[in-house]
Amino acid sequence: MGTKDKCSICSQKIKLRYNPMEEWSIDGILCGDCYSKKLNEYYPGEHVRVNKELD
Repeated sequence: MGTKDKCSICSQKIKLRYNPMEEWSIDGILCGDCYSKKLNEYYPGEHVRVNKELD
């Protein structure tokens, strides 16, 4: 397992990869938890998940 299999923020092993948005200035990929946290930091408020069938 290389670093590409770990979250760039928390270093947890990643099951489902998330690419950070450009404005976040993060190099690498994120786990779902860290992606959600960053999303809430940059876009506060309610978020409606459109792909819930993937959960």
